[in-house]
Formats: sequence, C-alpha cells, structure tokens
Amino acid sequence: MFKTRQILCGLISCAVLAGIAAFAMAQDEVRPWQVNTIDWLSKFEKAAPVENADAATEDEMKPYTEKIAGTDITFDMVPIKSGTFMMGATEEELNKYGVEADESMGIDNASETPQHEVKVNAFWMGKCEVTWAEYEAWSARLEKQIRESNNFQDGELEKVADGIIRPTPPYTDMTFDMGKDKCPAIAMSFYAAQMYCKWLTAKTGRYYRLPTEAEWEYACRAGSDTPYSFGDGNIDDYAWHYGNSDDKYHEVGTKKPNAWGLYDMHGNVREWCEDQYSVKSYTTMTEGADGALDNPYYSKDGRKRYSTVARGGSWYDDAENLRSASRFGSNKSWNQDDPQIPKSIWYESSAHETGFRVVRPLAVPTAEEAAAFEPDPEEAVKYGKLNARQQN
Repeated sequence: MFKTRQILCGLISCAVLAGIAAFAMAQDEVRPWQVNTIDWLSKFEKAAPVENADAATEDEMKPYTEKIAGTDITFDMVPIKSGTFMMGATEEELNKYGVEADESMGIDNASETPQHEVKVNAFWMGKCEVTWAEYEAWSARLEKQIRESNNFQDGELEKVADGIIRPTPPYTDMTFDMGKDKCPAIAMSFYAAQMYCKWLTAKTGRYYRLPTEAEWEYACRAGSDTPYSFGDGNIDDYAWHYGNSDDKYHEVGTKKPNAWGLYDMHGNVREWCEDQYSVKSYTTMTEGADGALDNPYYSKDGRKRYSTVARGGSWYDDAENLRSASRFGSNKSWNQDDPQIPKSIWYESSAHETGFRVVRPLAVPTAEEAAAFEPDPEEAVKYGKLNARQQN
C-alpha cells in the first residue's frame, strides 16, 4: 500500500557523489559514530542544562523540554513510570479487528500473539513524533549552519556531535508534498533513526534511543487493556488514519493525547522500534518463560536491514491497523522507489508513512547494555566503499 512516484537517477546530485567519495577515502579514522555511545557520553563533564531533565528516582521524574543548543528547536519529553502490562492482542480482539496478512505492508496479525505479561522500567518518551525541524537539524546539517551563523560558542558536546555521520543528501523531496512545518519526519531508514538518536545524545549529553517494542506498547496503552488506548472513544478524536487524513500526514499533536499525555501514538506515522520483526517473535520470547518478561527486546545474531518493527499505524492505514498491539515489519518494498545503485542505507523511499519518536531511559545503560541499540558502524563503512567502487 505505497504510492509509486517517478524518480529520475539524474536527481542524484554531484554533491552526493563527492561526499561519498570523500567519506570512502577516510575509512581508517575512528569517529564518534563508530564508537559505543556510552564510551564518550560517560566522559562528558556535564549535559546541556535543561530544567527538570535530571532525576535519580522515578518519583523525581518530571516532564521537560529539551532544547537543541545553538538553535530555537525544542521538543517535549514525558515521564513514563515503570510497570507491568499485557503485551499483544487477544484472540477476541483479532476476531473483531483482524485483517488479512499483507507482505508488502509488513502486516500479519499472527505476530501479535500470544499475549504475554511484560515488565518495563521507567523512561521518558517524546510527547510527539520527531518533526522535520528536529530531524533536519541533524540530517541536513541545519543545526551546524544555524550555530555558525549565530557565532555560537562550541563546547565538548558540539565537538562530538559534529563527528556523528549524517545521511547523504536526499535525491528528492522526502516530504512528498505533504508539508513540513511541525509535521513528522518520514521515509528515513531504521539505521538513520538510530544514528539521529546517537547525534541527539552527543548534542544534549543525555542518552536517547528508539523505544523497544515493549516500551512503545506500554506507553501507547497508558494503562488501558482495550484495543485502542482511548477505549470506546471516537478514533477520529485521537488519530489520523486512512479514513480522515485526506491522504497525507498532519502536524504532530493536533489530536487528543492518550492518558499519559502522548500524542499520535495511534496513526499519523508508524514509528520505528528497536526490535527485529518476526511473526514468531512473541512465541520465541515466551517459550519456557515463567512470569512476566523483564524489559524484553527481540533481535537475533546476524540481524540484517529487513525486517524491523514499526508501530502505531499511520495516515495511510485503516483504523484496524492503528491498535495498540498492531505490528508492522519493514521489507525491501519499503525502499523500492530508490533509484540509486546501491540503494541508500539512509532512506526508505517508499515508506511515506514511517517516522519515529525518541525515548530516554531513567537509568543510563552500561556500554554493554547500550551495545544492543547501537547503529552498526560497519553499515556506513560498507555503503561508502560500495558507492566509491560504483563511481570508479
């Protein structure tokens, strides 16, 4: 269920190719994006000052507004206390709302079972999906340009943040004419979303990443056990979906929030999670389990680009696919419109419905714990070498 658009290879600029070549020539230098985030985060003297951003315990957690230093760009973070919940869908729910499996969309309701109990630790979550203003501060280097134009005094955070790799320039307008002001960023790859979080961590001095599936569904449900977090409420009050979106995404935060103050958890854009997608992942994780799963995260050794979980449904999805338990798995069709050879690691050119939001765990992980959520440093290295060979 993706719109196909003609994209000419000629749209790929010389700047892209020049950047790729320069990158490929400097592979021996170890840069911040190639190092475990905690290795350099732990060495920062202090984080960027933000009111209410610090907490030693759950009881001290408060909402706060993060500011990207050197710019006027801000975003809000909401505290999510620890707890347990039933993850996944019941057979009764699927009998009422289930849809036929669709491989290109990455939907298979069988992946939502068995329902199982899960324990989740405390974290903050973005009140809204990451907007174009936030995302392009990194991806389009706008934050650095604004900083330089304002004669901003760089500190240790900026020095590391500037060393985080950024995407090659897009080969077309990635908004696909749906608007940009306060709208959710879309069509980035899971890898790009991970790298944005790494940059955001360096820029703020606070540890950010994508949510795990368990964290995402726990926050989406907001204490509910119904198919949608709003119970029997009118879905049009809470979500942009195929039936009311006018065939496009909308500015974030324009519908009602869930009970925990999170907007657009149902609809607008699907949201990347850290977990690898498998129809049988719940079965695998719960096999032999005794009691609630403790902060589950599913990823197998040798994980490849496809498939990764996206949650929440979107402006292009039917209401049945916006349920709290609904799961999407990325696949090659999500990037079928990319004209480049090799296809970009930074974009999912056909996934006009996919974006993300960030989380920040209360407990900063150890380097070993954080390793599971790190973008693979070899991915960009291999991509740079492939592109360099392609141009020779």
